Amino acid sequence: MANSKDPNSSFSFSDFPEDIQLCILSFLSPPEIANFACTSKRFVALCRNDTKLWFTMCQRRWGSKTQIHKWGGGNITYKLLYKTLIEWENLIGFWRHCGRAGLSGQCPPLIIFEWGPSFVSGSRVCPSKTGTYNVTKAPFLWMGISPDGQIVNFLDLEGQTEIPSGDFDSWLEFVCLDQNLVPVNVNFMGSDHFIVEENSTFWHSSKSKNGFRRSSSSKNLIEDSEEVFVVGAESRTPGSLPDRLVSEMYTHFANRTSPGGGGDRAWRRQRKKEKERQGRRKWEPEHFLRVIDCLPTPDKPLQGLWKGISCDMNLDFYLVKYDEIGGIICQRVGDFSSYSPPVFWTSEPMFMQSPFSAEEVHIYDDRIHLQPVAAEYYGHNQPVVTGIEMVSHILLINSSCGLIVPDLVGSTGLQHGEGRIWQYMNGTFGFGFLRDHFVIDMKHVVQNGCLLDSVNLL
Repeated sequence: MANSKDPNSSFSFSDFPEDIQLCILSFLSPPEIANFACTSKRFVALCRNDTKLWFTMCQRRWGSKTQIHKWGGGNITYKLLYKTLIEWENLIGFWRHCGRAGLSGQCPPLIIFEWGPSFVSGSRVCPSKTGTYNVTKAPFLWMGISPDGQIVNFLDLEGQTEIPSGDFDSWLEFVCLDQNLVPVNVNFMGSDHFIVEENSTFWHSSKSKNGFRRSSSSKNLIEDSEEVFVVGAESRTPGSLPDRLVSEMYTHFANRTSPGGGGDRAWRRQRKKEKERQGRRKWEPEHFLRVIDCLPTPDKPLQGLWKGISCDMNLDFYLVKYDEIGGIICQRVGDFSSYSPPVFWTSEPMFMQSPFSAEEVHIYDDRIHLQPVAAEYYGHNQPVVTGIEMVSHILLINSSCGLIVPDLVGSTGLQHGEGRIWQYMNGTFGFGFLRDHFVIDMKHVVQNGCLLDSVNLL
């Protein structure tokens, strides 16, 4: 060690104890650690220390959100876990469906991703149909890691799968038998866009005379060489054609040449059942975009995700955004069509402050506030806004949009309609148009990171 009394002496990194070195390295990013490992053979071994270096990096970043030691059944390296979670942590939060609904008809307009003990779960969030401000929450996407280090993603088409209570690997072996779950790939396109596509190569189980049979390794759910047992065909070697395809080819030609003349009919019946099974599990690729600004800020008090009782007395979700020049636009969440118009927009927001003119007081007081029809919901934790004294600011709406349906006679497009946005003292707001006689009061969907008025369907 260098002499501390010598003013020209200095410490090198090698002079520190190994525990101190590992602690210092744990604050670096993976690319920085890789560059550091290139400087010395000794540092290569140091940077490969999985139980100390990579575990510390995982624990510091995600230890308060998930149980690091449970991922992959405790059988995967923490380096692999870090590389996986660094990508998945961007999922946490709200995402909305982009584009038209697929043929499956089961794509939710709004998803919230949350941390689980050893997985990441995506839940569909939908307005309730009970005449209240409640929102329903049901499983949609499960994301985890198998003990052999493979990414496993399952889509719950009907939202009926119970949340894993124990080991995720044991839960996977159980839910693989559930035909409502579809294996999928989650492909990221940048940080704010991902695609969910069905994983047609995922052979997690096969039904035979003896029931469901798993792969030779009970924990390996997605190996490319997974063995599938079929009737009338020999087991294939890795790299050969899929066993189901070989079995179908063999059965087809065998039945065509077999005596009795009923082979073709039997094969068609078998093929029809297979198509029906595939049809039930078919999932069209769907795109999702991150809801970047889902909460209001002091300088943008109206932005974010909101919910309100619309004119048809149903609960709707709304997304309010500010553009680059300060304009405000509001759109319903769930309008899949790219040509769906916004609910309202204004290019030059101009706020009026209290005290308000008699005309503005009359415009507000002359309208009814749309409220939940369920009587028990009048005890909602957010007080019902009624009097003008609850209004802190008023914003003029200079434009609104009607419904646009292509090739439909009588369809309306962009309209110039005057309206108002009433900003309340409790941080919420309501809006309405002069041509109407009601106010749609908006409530928060999420607050302090928690989904408000959530009702689990399971």
